Amino acid sequence: MLRPLPKNFVYLGGEPGPKVLLAALADFGLREVAGTANSQRIMEMAFQAHATSYYKSDATPWCALAMTSWVLTAGFVPPRDPLAAKSWATFGTHVDLEDAALGDILVMERPGGNHVTMYVGEDDTNFYGLGGNQGDCVCIAAFPKLRITHVRRCPWKVAQPDNVGKRFPGRQLASVAVSHSEA
Repeated sequence: MLRPLPKNFVYLGGEPGPKVLLAALADFGLREVAGTANSQRIMEMAFQAHATSYYKSDATPWCALAMTSWVLTAGFVPPRDPLAAKSWATFGTHVDLEDAALGDILVMERPGGNHVTMYVGEDDTNFYGLGGNQGDCVCIAAFPKLRITHVRRCPWKVAQPDNVGKRFPGRQLASVAVSHSEA
């Protein structure tokens, strides 16, 4: 992790998996570089995804690029056209909204496109997603449940990790802002 987790999400630091979550947590705090310079790690993600012809800078929307990197690192095959956030609606297996659990992929619409993030918790009205390009960084943000269009679970090769389940980190999450636009 590049920076500490928010207070109500410190428990994530002790989670043993799933591997896709651990890959994402390793990049927690990663930020775009202001100006004409680029984040070396974001450009490494583009190289890993064979997408250097598309990603010339870290200013290119990169939520799906981050998810692609984390899924590849965890040993899974990303969906077809993995650099499009909406493509993640076909990844793995379908999960009903009320059954979303740790490490599941959340896909949503946003003005001008789509966004993809990873479930790390919820409360009565929001899912909390760990994702890339959320405020130009890898962080945890709150997303109203009504915005979520698809929940997808990794296609486990052997068995689903025991710790995949619901997380209710608390009702007062003032340290995590509700996201309204992920561009």
